[in-house]
Parts: sequence; C-alpha cells; structure tokens
Amino acid sequence: MTNPPRAFLSGVAGLVVLAIGTAAIVPHAQATPASPTAAIISITKNAVGRETFAVRSKDGTNLVGEVQGNPEAPEILLIHGLRQSRLSWEKQLGDPALSGFRIVSFDLRGHGDSDKPDMPEAYSEADKWADDVAAVISATKLRRPVLVGWSLGGYVAGAYLRKYGGEAIAGVNLVDAVTKLSPDLFTKETGAFAVAGISHDLATRTAATADFLAACFHQPPTELEMQRMLVVNGMTARAANEGFLQSNTTDLEPAFQAYAGPILLTHGVHDRLVRIAMSERIQSIHSNSRLSVYQESGHSPFYEEPGRFGEELATFVRDANKD
Repeated sequence: MTNPPRAFLSGVAGLVVLAIGTAAIVPHAQATPASPTAAIISITKNAVGRETFAVRSKDGTNLVGEVQGNPEAPEILLIHGLRQSRLSWEKQLGDPALSGFRIVSFDLRGHGDSDKPDMPEAYSEADKWADDVAAVISATKLRRPVLVGWSLGGYVAGAYLRKYGGEAIAGVNLVDAVTKLSPDLFTKETGAFAVAGISHDLATRTAATADFLAACFHQPPTELEMQRMLVVNGMTARAANEGFLQSNTTDLEPAFQAYAGPILLTHGVHDRLVRIAMSERIQSIHSNSRLSVYQESGHSPFYEEPGRFGEELATFVRDANKD
C-alpha cells in the first residue's frame, strides 16, 4: 500500500516551512454527528465550581475538559491551539457576556491533562482529531454547539466537519485558524518554530517553546500569566508537534466550503504566525461568513481583546441558534 500524502519539512531560503502534498481533500460521506459510544468516564467539581470531566476517544485516548453553564442554554465548544490547553480560555469562561451559554472546553490530545501518545501517528491523522471532538460532544450531551477553533483548533474543527458533517453544528468561529497547510499562509517565524519545536535537543526545544509563546501575542500577558502559560506549553508532547507536521490531510478548505452554517472569522492584524490570508480564503469560499479584524491583537485576539471577542462571540452564537 502506498503511503498517503503528508506535509513535510523542507528548506526554503534557509528556513524550514510546511510543504504540501498534492492530493485534493474531498469531504467524507456524512456520518452521524457524534460517536455513539462516547461516555464520560469521570466527572468532578473543580475549585471554581465547574465540572471537570474525562472522556475516552475512539482510539482510547483519554481527554480531559470542563463544562459550565445551563444545560438548556445555547452551547459553545472551545478548541485551543498548539502547545496550549483549556486554560487558554479563562477570560471567556469568566466573561459576563458569555455567562448565558453552556460552555465546554477540553485539552487536545498531547496537551494539558489529556493523554499524550508518544507516537507521531497519533497526531498525523485528521480523523483522530475529529473523533476527539465527536467524543466530547457526545459525552457532554451537546445538542448543537458553536465550534470555536483557535489556530490548530481551527484545523481540528475542520477535521470534525470533514468526517462528521455540520448538521449538528450551529456555527463555527475560526480564530487566527489553521485551515490549510500551505507555506504562503504562514509566516517565516512559523517555519522556524516548526523545526526547532520538534528538535530532539532539549535546549533547542525549550528555547523554541518560549519564543513560540511570545510570538502568540501583540499585547503580551503579564509576567505571572506568561510563567503559567510556559508551564502548559512545556507539557505538550513533542510527538504532537511532529505528528501534526506529518498530517495526511493538508487542506480543510473543502470541509468549510461544504459547511452550510455561518462562519465568523476572527483574526489579529499583528499575527506573527498565521497570515490573515488564511482567514480571507475561507471568507472567499463561504458565502455565509464574516471576517472580523482585530487591530490591537496578534495571534490571540480572544486573549488580547477579550471584551470585544466575548461580545462578538455572544452575538454570533445567539444569531446562529435562531436558524
């Protein structure tokens, strides 16, 4: 059997960027909206009164997350970016503008409190990311959530749409999201981080982790916030970085194009990692989409301009649930 097309690292002007396989990605035949076997395997109350849950994905990977809000309220599923965790969304979880919603967040495989398979193959298959989202939706009994995908989280949301379809999804908010692994849609800094981030030399990888985190912001967090974020970033499995760069699905634009629901595109104008052209491409192929550009933000507008982000997300979720 021939190997599937994969993204790989190649030298371009002395830097390493993502090179793309040639196969077009066609959305799968639509399956059921969520895995029928997913069930919460543990649930506890955490220190701030949210429910912390654990659920097993289709391949056995244990995923840990949190849920808050009225089970009957409109729903939001927050999907964080590479090297991050569900803690990325603390400002949204405490935002009064979003207090009227049921909100679920979870740690992606290889991140935070979730399991960290040590083989890159656990992260290179888009269907595994899709199955994780399906498992969380099923286990937390979400009926019709809005998916909010930041950076890698946008890829994960697209992987879900590609495999499971969008009939059970009220809307999608893509936040400085990765939707296509193409060198022209990333900055040169991203190419450099892609190499250093998978280095087997601990010192190189450690320095890259700190530099990558700093590059996520135009308005930097406080020193204390940065320290805590570095701890979370350092918890990420090296295989997660390596596996994602070997992804067998490099273009999720067709999945977003085929999605019938509304898409809100949020992008920081000072993003040092993902070019705004990534969001503009989705806007150009999806008629029911809107691009919201944040003039004071980098890669993390939900963190850098949380007030505006919360208001826009709340309006988007309410409107999406009117359909």
